[in-house]
Order: sequence, then C-alpha cells, then structure tokens
Amino acid sequence: MSLTDELLSQLQGAPLQQVSQQLGLDSRQAAGAVSAALPLLLGALGNNAARPQGAEALFGALQDNHSGLDIGSVLGAVLGGGSSPATNGAGILGHIFGGNQGRAEAGLAQATGLGGERAGQLLRILAPVVMAYLAQRLSAGDQVDAGGLGRLLGEERQQVVQQGGVAGGLLGSLLDQDGDGQLGVSDLIRLGSGLLGSGKR
Repeated sequence: MSLTDELLSQLQGAPLQQVSQQLGLDSRQAAGAVSAALPLLLGALGNNAARPQGAEALFGALQDNHSGLDIGSVLGAVLGGGSSPATNGAGILGHIFGGNQGRAEAGLAQATGLGGERAGQLLRILAPVVMAYLAQRLSAGDQVDAGGLGRLLGEERQQVVQQGGVAGGLLGSLLDQDGDGQLGVSDLIRLGSGLLGSGKR
C-alpha cells in the first residue's frame, strides 16, 4: 500500500468529516479534494528528499517537531487554530513547495474546482497531518535514517507521477521536466476540469 493510500485510509470517517465541515464541502467533494492533495504533498516531499541535504532537513524536522503526535489530535489542533511548529500549516507548506507554493495551490484549485482560497486552506490543514504521519512511520522503525526516508518518499513520488490522475499531473507539472517550474494552462487543460469528487487521483 502506498503512503498516500495508507494515510487516506486513516483519514476516513470523522477526520474527513471535520475537514469537509471546515471547508464547507460535502463529504464526497472533500474526499475527492483530499485524495488529490495528499499525493501532491507527499510527492513534493519526495522531490525535496531526493537530495541528501533535503532528506536530512526533513528527517530532523520530523524528529524535532512532529515525533510522537497522533494524526487525529494534530488535525484537531490545526482546525482549532493551534500555533505550534507541528500545526503551522503555512510554514510547513513553505518548506515543502518553496517558491512553487502559489502554483501548487492554483493547480489544485483548478484541477479540483475548489477555488484558490479553499485549495490553499486544504493544503494548510493537510501539511501538518502528513508530517505527523511520516513521523509515526519513522517511530514505527520503518526508516531509521534520512537516507531511508528519502528512498521511501522517492518511491512514493515515482508512484504518484506514474499513476497520473489529478495529483500525478499536478506533481509532474510542478516538478516540470524542462525545469522552468511553470504550471502552464496546457497542463491544467490536460488534467481536465471538474474532477472534484470523482475520487480519482
């Protein structure tokens, strides 16, 4: 099972309901949006961790700020306006996407029909949850060093791009084969529109 699928399964039920209420979506729309956003976040982390220094930085952050946290309590703290490093979605997104954050939000917004504000809000909600999940995987002894974490996330990134769908297309255009980082209109047209709630990644 991929990291995305495992985390998605942990968010079923009450957590997804909380997210849908926060965003003002029905549960089907929320499920579609979350299933597009999670692999985008994990795939971008995989890109960052492809470089040794990126993997080291992420490994350190997981140990320092996210270790020992339960996904449900992190989500509750984020939705309740918590302000610790572990719940600072905006700060985490800045590290994950860097200068591509605006493009990631715009791409997710157009591909899912969420609109820019809600797409950004969804990513800010999910980023701390993704970090808490990865820290859990580390503490379970899955990956005991930065290199192992880099390999784990690298495999996830590859899988997301290969599977295509909304997240694969978004991640592919963000990582951008020719290196210009531009999320072009043609990329979004190719992704298709109105995919919100289709449940496809």
